[in-house]
Amino acid sequence: MEFLIDLVVSGETKILLLVADGLGGLQRNGKTELEIAKTPNLDALAAKSSLGLTTPVDVGITPGSGPAHLALFGYDPLEYEIGRGVLEALGIDYPLKRGDVAARGNFAAIKDGVIIDRRAGRISTQENKRICKRLSAEISEIEDVAIHIRPGKGHRFVLVLDGEGLSHELSESDPQKEGSPPAVIKPLASDAGKTARIVNRFIIQAQEMLQTEERANSLLLRGFASLPDLIPFPERFGLAAGAIATYPMYRGLARLVGMQVLETGSTWEEELSTLGKNRKGFDYFFVHFKEIDAAGEDGNFKKKVQLIERFDGLLPRLLKLNFDVVAITSDHSTPAMLESHSWHPNPFLLYAPQTARTEGESGFSERRCARGVLGHFNSLDVMPILLAHARRLKKFGA
Repeated sequence: MEFLIDLVVSGETKILLLVADGLGGLQRNGKTELEIAKTPNLDALAAKSSLGLTTPVDVGITPGSGPAHLALFGYDPLEYEIGRGVLEALGIDYPLKRGDVAARGNFAAIKDGVIIDRRAGRISTQENKRICKRLSAEISEIEDVAIHIRPGKGHRFVLVLDGEGLSHELSESDPQKEGSPPAVIKPLASDAGKTARIVNRFIIQAQEMLQTEERANSLLLRGFASLPDLIPFPERFGLAAGAIATYPMYRGLARLVGMQVLETGSTWEEELSTLGKNRKGFDYFFVHFKEIDAAGEDGNFKKKVQLIERFDGLLPRLLKLNFDVVAITSDHSTPAMLESHSWHPNPFLLYAPQTARTEGESGFSERRCARGVLGHFNSLDVMPILLAHARRLKKFGA
C-alpha cells in the first residue's frame, strides 16, 4: 500500500463501494441464501461485470466488522487493530479524545447469573436512551475517572472513560454466546490494572440498577480501544470520500479513516436518496446496508433471502446515478446456518463499463463468483482495483 500512494493521480471519475453486510451464506437444501433469492438485476449486471471472491483478513479467519471494513478501505487490519469501542463512539459523534478509553456495550438479559439473551430482545432505541439516561444520572464518576454512557442503536450503547493513566488493554465481559455468565474484566497489560478495576466497579453498580428492568437487566462490554494513528483516506488515496450508513459502528469506521459521514435516514431508500443528492460533491462513496447481516445473525434464513431480494430491487435506481466504477460486496459472510460471522469468502462484483473484463453470462452467487475473472483475492486489494478502473493510478516504473 505504501508504494501505491505514490501512484495515485487526480481525476474526474466517480467510485462507489456498496457493502451489503453479511451477504455470503451457506447451503440449505443445496443452495445458499443468495442462490435461492430471486435477483434478476444482480444476475443481469453480473454478465456486464467482473466477479470474484474476497477474503477480509486471511484464509480461515473469521473477521469482525471493524477489520473487515478497514481492509475494504485499504488499511491492513493486521497493522491497524482498532477496537469496536472507538468505532461505536465515533459513530454516534462522541468527541473522543486521545487517551480516552471506549467500549461497545450491549444491554442483555440474564437469569440466575447466566446470559439468556445477549441483545435483550433487541430493545428499541428509545428504550435504550431511557436506560442510558438513568445510568448516567447515577454513575458519572468512579475514583478520578469520568464515566460517560451514550445510547447507540437498538440494544447497543457506548461506554467512555475519561481520565489520567487509562489503558485499553482489557479483556471483555461479553462471552459472545448465550448460556454463559458475563466475564470479569481483566488487565492485559501491566499498566491496565486501574482501568480494569474501574470498569468492574462500573459493571457492578450498573447491574444493581438494571435489576428492575424487564428485559435489559444486564450489560456486556467488549472492544475496549483508544484512538489510533493512521493516514486519512482522502490523503492516502487522493479521493474526496463520503460515507452513508445508518448504524453507528459503520459511521464510526468511516469517520475514523477521514471520510465525511453524511446525514441520512434509517432506510435503504433514504440512503440512496442521500447518495443521489451528494453525488457531485465527492469522488468516492462508501454506502452500507446492515439488515442482511442482522438476519444472518438471527439465523433467519428466509428473512435473509427476502432482504437480498429487496436489495436487488434497488439496483436499477443505483445504476441510474452513473458511477464510473461500482463495487458490490460484503465485509464478511454471515450464514444463517451459523448465526454468526464466518470465514467464508465474500461475493464481489465490479461494474466498470469502460475498463472491466466482463463475465459474459448472468448469475450472481458465491459459486458463480468463485469462477469469476477476478478470482480469489484479499479485501486489501479492493482499493487498488477500484483506483485502477477509475484511471486514478499512474504506471509503475519506466
